[in-house]
Amino acid sequence: MRLVFFGTPQFAVPSLARLLAEPGFEVAAVVTQPDRRRGRGSQVDASPVKQVAAAAGCTLLQPTRLKKDQATLTALEHLGADAFVVVAYGQLLSQRILDLPRLGCINGHGSLLPAYRGAAPIQWGIVNGETVTGMTTMQMNLGMDTGDMLLTSRLPIGLMDNAEHVAAALSQQCADLLVETLQGLQAATLSPNPQDDALATYAPLIQKEDFELDWKKSAIALHNQVRGFYPSCVTAFRGQPLKVMATAPLGAPHWAALPPELAALQAAVTAIATPATPASPGTLVGLLKGHGPLVQTGDGLLLLRQVKPSGKQAQAGADFANGSRLQIGESFV
Repeated sequence: MRLVFFGTPQFAVPSLARLLAEPGFEVAAVVTQPDRRRGRGSQVDASPVKQVAAAAGCTLLQPTRLKKDQATLTALEHLGADAFVVVAYGQLLSQRILDLPRLGCINGHGSLLPAYRGAAPIQWGIVNGETVTGMTTMQMNLGMDTGDMLLTSRLPIGLMDNAEHVAAALSQQCADLLVETLQGLQAATLSPNPQDDALATYAPLIQKEDFELDWKKSAIALHNQVRGFYPSCVTAFRGQPLKVMATAPLGAPHWAALPPELAALQAAVTAIATPATPASPGTLVGLLKGHGPLVQTGDGLLLLRQVKPSGKQAQAGADFANGSRLQIGESFV
């Protein structure tokens, strides 16, 4: 099969690498986003997909606006591809592009469609407390992840998994599922399955305000927010921003799902959790030796396992507690 691959971030790399290595596939070209300035030095960096494609000697196309770039459109028309494969590319495809390949445009999407259509399905699934996610391959149309589904795979989400962990696992599933999907399309053994729009949910672009922690929320809601939007959630402490990168909800509903070293804290946490006068949300109510600060939320206690103070490196919660000489009764806001 002659393919054109569309993708940009690290999530798409395993799929491209698998298609390049798989017998029976020829990647005729790779389409990726233009090089961007990134980091404090504003250095121009190639996307992860471009780096892999360039190392493999692939023909590269990097249009700024795909739908209006006539040179790219002409190149795609002349490639004679059997299928276009799209994984986290970052631009919409026009009907003209969708109609080009013989077998259509095949997308690998990081959710079990029709749930979490949109730009950030992995992150919002975790934020919403989902315990299972997966990959879906589908035939693309002009809608936002509304095309007919082809194959799916499932992945459990553990209580301590964050978006980075889940994305890494799903990216490997995506590579496997795309190969199976393309082979099935070539053999005409797959039957597209229309999505039920009534069951659709959406995963919009993440906004800056989504990172802000509200301590009036429950411990589990805050924990899900921290791991879903890893590593960007933020609170304020002593008048300075503090990134909260890893947490654990400590309480009756969660002990069984926690790793052993945290489950062993049950007795210590129970003693802290039953004061005569409950503390206000955001109040530091305990310091767990070797683990970090324990904060009262709107419902339950949250352990800060990793934080990043302004202008400093990320550090374990215990190191933050010791280095900052935290005092019971201080507040996170």
